[in-house]
Amino acid sequence: MAKKSTRPRDTNQLAKSIVDLATGEAENTAPVPDGKNPAAVALGRLGGLKGGKARAESLTAKKRSEIAKKAAQTRWSKK
Repeated sequence: MAKKSTRPRDTNQLAKSIVDLATGEAENTAPVPDGKNPAAVALGRLGGLKGGKARAESLTAKKRSEIAKKAAQTRWSKK
């Protein structure tokens, strides 16, 4: 589904709105995407940022090796 743009389509009106935003005469009134809770989005992003590193630290060398072998086998089995 296409997202509805709140920016004007006319070039002159668009230029004026950009200048107004840059000079602080108008505020950016971007809607919250898809009605999602901004706090929940931030927490999810936080978990995603530290997820891979935390998982790598918790894995044993043997388990990491098994995962790597499986990944290599899957990569090379594709035609």
